[in-house]
Amino acid sequence: MTYLPKNILVTGGAGFIASHFVHYYQKYYPEIFIVNLDKLTYAGMLNKLQNLCCPEQHHFVQGDILDSDLVLKLLKDFKIDTLVHFAAETHVDRSINTPEKFIKTNILGTFTLLESCRKIWLEELGLGKNDCRFHHISTDEVYGSLRKDEPAFTELTPYRPNSPYSASKASSDYLVRAYYNTYELPVSITNCSNNYGPWQHTEKFIPTIIDCCLRQKPIPIYGDGSNIRDWLYVEDHCSGIDSVIRNGRLGESYNIGGNTELSNLEVINFIFAGLSKIRSINVKYNELISFVKDRPGHDWRYAVNAEKINKELAWQPKETFSSGILKTLIAYQE
Repeated sequence: MTYLPKNILVTGGAGFIASHFVHYYQKYYPEIFIVNLDKLTYAGMLNKLQNLCCPEQHHFVQGDILDSDLVLKLLKDFKIDTLVHFAAETHVDRSINTPEKFIKTNILGTFTLLESCRKIWLEELGLGKNDCRFHHISTDEVYGSLRKDEPAFTELTPYRPNSPYSASKASSDYLVRAYYNTYELPVSITNCSNNYGPWQHTEKFIPTIIDCCLRQKPIPIYGDGSNIRDWLYVEDHCSGIDSVIRNGRLGESYNIGGNTELSNLEVINFIFAGLSKIRSINVKYNELISFVKDRPGHDWRYAVNAEKINKELAWQPKETFSSGILKTLIAYQE
């Protein structure tokens, strides 16, 4: 049975992935009303929400997911039946320097949202499993690190987080599962690989590389650049989330991957080649590379096995890395 959202609360909706999700839903489901809750920290920017297809179907609220009174009020006032939880502290380097923020936002924030939904949906309104949905956005980093010859992460891979960030996300995943098993709150979880695309904050790897290239500044590369990631174009991620919300099995996790494993140096070379295509100036980008000391606990390889979502929900990414990175480069240059 396909689940059909009516009124959605999106947390962290002024951030990178969530703002794309808002645009995606406005484009494909203009009848759905979206309440957008974001604290507007350094990573949240309202200009990401400009030029919406149906601005009358979007309501922005500046606030904290830790504010239970606010969350309860939004759930009641806007008759929210679907909560899509993106809000999180996400940058690994920041989690190493200031772990407390990650524990509060990613663990206690998720708990606040779950408790609020339980109270309103299950206790106050008595909604059934087909009447509401809590969808949690997680990461492949909860699985830990892979060697080169190891198989990709599946949904059954044991959790082995290696940074305060990934540990906090693993904890939030466990909380979501607990609310399904203990209270029968209708939940689903997606664990995605590394996202890229327009509007991403410049602290992230690909925007950092692009920014350095455009400004002709040294490009900092951890270690020897051999670390491997699976890359997923952000709009493909949004379509995968939508597939799980509507047709995924309750209480289940689904990996969403881009089927594109690349080393950091390979990613950089894709960016160099793309910039050479779209820019008229002649720059020797490879001379900008500067290898720097590796960060503590740096996972060597992530790889996502997305067979479950492929087989159960017939989902596949549309973009190749070549096409997705070209769209990204054009957007950043503009």
